[in-house]
Amino acid sequence: MLRIEDITYAVAGRPLFEGASAVIPDGHKVGLVGRNGAGKTTLFRLLRGELALESGSISLPARARIGGVAQEVPSSSTSLIDTVLAADTERAALMAEAETATDPARIADIQTRLADIDAWSAEGRASAILKGLGFDDEDQKRLCSDYSGGWRMRVALAGVLFAQPDLLLLDEPTNYLDLEGALWLENYLSKYPHTVIVISHDRGLLNRAVGAILHLEGKKLTLYSGPYDQFARQRAEQRALLAAAAKKQDARRAHLQSFVDRFKAKASKAKQAQSRVKMLEKMEKITAPEDEARTVFSFPEPEELSPPIISLEGASTGYGDTVILRGMTLRIDQDDRIALLGRNGEGKSTLSKMLSDRLPLIDGKMTRSSKLRIGFFAQHQVDELYVDETPLQHLQRARPGEHQSKLRARLAGFGLGADQAETVVGQLSGGQKARLSLLLATLDAPHLLILDEPTNHLDIESREALIEALTAYSGAVILVSHDMHLLSLVADRLWLVKDGRVAPYEGDLEAYRAQLLTRDTPSKPAKAAAVEAKPKRASRETLLALRSEVRKCEARVQKLAEMQEKLSAKLADRALYEPERAGDLAVWNRKYAEVMDAVEKAETLWMTAQERLEAAEG
Repeated sequence: MLRIEDITYAVAGRPLFEGASAVIPDGHKVGLVGRNGAGKTTLFRLLRGELALESGSISLPARARIGGVAQEVPSSSTSLIDTVLAADTERAALMAEAETATDPARIADIQTRLADIDAWSAEGRASAILKGLGFDDEDQKRLCSDYSGGWRMRVALAGVLFAQPDLLLLDEPTNYLDLEGALWLENYLSKYPHTVIVISHDRGLLNRAVGAILHLEGKKLTLYSGPYDQFARQRAEQRALLAAAAKKQDARRAHLQSFVDRFKAKASKAKQAQSRVKMLEKMEKITAPEDEARTVFSFPEPEELSPPIISLEGASTGYGDTVILRGMTLRIDQDDRIALLGRNGEGKSTLSKMLSDRLPLIDGKMTRSSKLRIGFFAQHQVDELYVDETPLQHLQRARPGEHQSKLRARLAGFGLGADQAETVVGQLSGGQKARLSLLLATLDAPHLLILDEPTNHLDIESREALIEALTAYSGAVILVSHDMHLLSLVADRLWLVKDGRVAPYEGDLEAYRAQLLTRDTPSKPAKAAAVEAKPKRASRETLLALRSEVRKCEARVQKLAEMQEKLSAKLADRALYEPERAGDLAVWNRKYAEVMDAVEKAETLWMTAQERLEAAEG
């Protein structure tokens, strides 16, 4: 287990942690959340031993391996598959030693250890991880140097997942993934065999891939059981209770103080007044939680245009003579909210560029409203801002005749206050840069807003504010995003970009998610025992018995799942990890392991019973 005990650490005199403690049991999947600048990334550096604590301690089991993704992944002349295989350093070292070892005993030890770590299936496992992150079989043979930094980050992520460290630390892993890669990662992390701590602002990942939230606030750490939505409800309830208690105490203090002020000068009441003074002194003040600064986006409203604002008839586009998308017959109205679905490389960005007039038609016809204004935001635009200029100077270039007070009001409407307005872009956070880029993209009150991964670098509060702004916006919106939460709340139409075509997707986002997660699952081979003759249907008595067995198995799984949840809550109790309760901790850990083993066996029995029933029903 990971034990963080009474840690203190400051950066440039600003304390980030003061007496912070938390205990994370082995195998738990935890989301680390907190406001920007609270110290989440610093905590990761402390866990890795890159920074030295001022006081307190961080402990892990002996020989526990800690893994994470580096901020920059260097280019190399090694293939993707070999790069990922090399990430498991023990396997790589053993394989190299096996080539040169001559001592029979050592050769036997090496082969035994290689079998223990399942080294012979390593290439298949590495390939499956790379495929889940968007690299097909041909891609995996190419060199790392063939790919840009964002794609190399995916390779680095594949490497650390393949190495399977005992403590996996991931800092915003979905920022360089598309929707398909993000959904695959969610599913993979939920089944990861060891402990995971992930910093993320992606509500979908925090709801589906983790079972606990570690909240960093007020220089303290608090572990909450359950996914993010449950944590958010608990926090809201706690804040409401604390605010009510503070209000009640303020009223009580005011009443006592009023009595003291009224009677302290009267001899007959002096004793009672003095008693109330002591009560006031002993009363421990309850502080109401500060209202968090509300995050906002204020999109300017465009005038209404006659529909459609864009129509395509048999349109094709691409680069040079290479056609990427063909035969598109589509229509966009001003009230449309469209999400583009499709794997990376299928043409979502190509379609966005064509619609925003950044890429010409090769064939077909596109009709636009004559007054149509289009706003375009892509992640690369954040990197194209002038790092030595302030946000105010960016706006002055775009609006040279506009008064500075109005420009500052525009910046404030996107959450960039007076301080940020005068700070050079190079010193702004990623989220602040994204806000500035969004402001510049919407400055002309566009009728159509095309957003390519707008939530990268935005915290959860900012993402919620963006959802509100897009919902209220009176222009059309086209979204490309890995954030399922954003897509589910904003988009009302889905277009699938696949095999050079663009067509409406008839299902919903959950159906698309299920389709992606099952697409690469191999189907079971047909049994050799299958014969031409249709098997005879089982008797009514047999069917009833099988259905009863299925119900019993299902009830057993549900009961064990409830036991598992209760044990997880018990193991999250910090008091259990006090040194004097080491015996109790061992008992509860053993019970948890027994229940986990029972759950696996019960689920196997349930599936077997279900298969027998389905076979009997024909």
